Amino acid sequence: MMRTHTNNDLRITDIKKKATLCGWVDTRRDHGGIIFIDLRDRYGLTQIVFDPEFDKKTHAEASKLHREDVIQVSGTIKERIAGMKNTHLATGDIEVFASKLVILNASEIPPMEVDDRKVPNESTRLKYRYLDLRRPSMQKKMMMRHTAAQAARAYFTENNFIEIETPLLLKHTPEGARDYIVPSRVHPGKVYSLPQSPQLYKQTLMIAGFDRYFQLAKCLRDEDLREDRQPEFTQIDIEMSFVEEEDILTICEGLIKTIWKKAGNKDLKTPFPRMPYDESMAKYGNDKPDLRFGLELVDVTSLVKDSDFKVFRDVVQKGGIVKCINATQSNFTRTQIEEYTEFAKKYGAAGLAWMKVTGGKLDSNLVKFFSDKIQKQLMKDMNAKDGDTLFFVAEKAKVCNDVLSRVRLKLGDDLKLIDPNKQHFTWIVDFPMFDYNDEEKRWDAMHHPFTSPKPDHLEFLSKDPGKVKARAYDLVLNGVELGGGSIRINNPDIQQRVLGCLGYTPKEAEEKFGFLLEALKYGAPPHGGLAFGLDRICALLAGTNDIREVIAFPKTKAAENPMDGSPSPISDKNLKELNLELNAVAKKNIGK
Repeated sequence: MMRTHTNNDLRITDIKKKATLCGWVDTRRDHGGIIFIDLRDRYGLTQIVFDPEFDKKTHAEASKLHREDVIQVSGTIKERIAGMKNTHLATGDIEVFASKLVILNASEIPPMEVDDRKVPNESTRLKYRYLDLRRPSMQKKMMMRHTAAQAARAYFTENNFIEIETPLLLKHTPEGARDYIVPSRVHPGKVYSLPQSPQLYKQTLMIAGFDRYFQLAKCLRDEDLREDRQPEFTQIDIEMSFVEEEDILTICEGLIKTIWKKAGNKDLKTPFPRMPYDESMAKYGNDKPDLRFGLELVDVTSLVKDSDFKVFRDVVQKGGIVKCINATQSNFTRTQIEEYTEFAKKYGAAGLAWMKVTGGKLDSNLVKFFSDKIQKQLMKDMNAKDGDTLFFVAEKAKVCNDVLSRVRLKLGDDLKLIDPNKQHFTWIVDFPMFDYNDEEKRWDAMHHPFTSPKPDHLEFLSKDPGKVKARAYDLVLNGVELGGGSIRINNPDIQQRVLGCLGYTPKEAEEKFGFLLEALKYGAPPHGGLAFGLDRICALLAGTNDIREVIAFPKTKAAENPMDGSPSPISDKNLKELNLELNAVAKKNIGK
């Protein structure tokens, strides 16, 4: 080995011993002819002293050192003098007096600072990711991710799960997001899809008799990006046979508790609370509520539908709803209220009606359209007091809930109601089986087409799909979905009926999902599972919502990697081998 110790090993008990260390020059200081450097590796820092009275040759060589040079140093461990010890450093009681220096690789001046004092902009960080990853904070995040992954593997092994890898090249099946497509060279005109998830394969593994499966699976989706999404991400994928919902939730709570303890050093109390989907939508406007603060939404449709306010009346007559949120003790100015109105419009609302409570009464240019009776009941229902501001959205239910849920989160931030140190886990259960697609006039699967309906709701599959509840569940933390899953359909006839509700003819179902439908005929056990987003888990453990902070080599929001230049052009020769031809737009872009 080129080193006897790492840069976090040496302590006061090692005084007078010899040591050889390797790493990067973190800082270099010249104090009165004595040169000090902090030597860095992923374990920590060690102060190295080049003293001409101790070793003249190494001192001369040290004068050539620059930041980020890679070096090997041998020397004697000494105790730092009184008053010079660094209590913030694990090795702060000692320093190594160098007697040998080898410059393993000299570095050019880095295009960014390799420390946490001044974080470069995102484009620089991603272009020089190998330098960004040297920063102590990034090394800590990567090590935390490793700990989380190892904790998951150990937990599953202790609970009799088997880790099995599923294919990356597979048959294209419609599951929601767009697939990444890989052309087949040996089968011209045919393609593979890269997996959005191992869904069909893990169900097939249950049919194969592997009753407890897990995998840290790489998944790929060609979708528009934001800070909590990447084209490739990692799932902690779980599937179990001969189970019901309670069994899966219990196993998953144990997993999350283990990861938070091992990777975050935090104790979680289980079981986690549960909330029906309908309650979540009613109170918070979405299915991933942040429960660290209140400001619940209240449906006031029945109260205001007979008012003289035409906007509300018209929306209700067209089948929409009116919801209200009480920004308690906000005392907003007119300018601030207008900012919230523009915020609501940004997400699809026609506007944001408002009323303030002053002197025990409602005050706004809208109040005249509401009778005293309605106003009094409104204040009672909203528990409104002086200093409060009531915001209203009147839209179709989906838009109303979405907009007001976003307003709620903004209010929580602006009014400083959210405790960043608080963690509130919640299971959302009893999801609808289907979600109606207004644009295409058809039903979509709320989760995916293989989710089992509740047994007592099977009769609604043909009568009224909107009434069907699914055996599905999501785990939510502070408004972020950590993962979701369901009990799966193990009966081929029920699977065909569900696919029929989604608009698939028997022939189309066979073309898209034939291998699963065939497998279900041969003794498929009752089974279910869940997939957690490992990237999101690690991001939250690291105190951020940006999953790029815990992915070694992420893509930008434009799905590009500035470091390696991907995606990149492809040669005509390669295109010919794949029997492909680029369209005119692609040719024009490559020409640039």
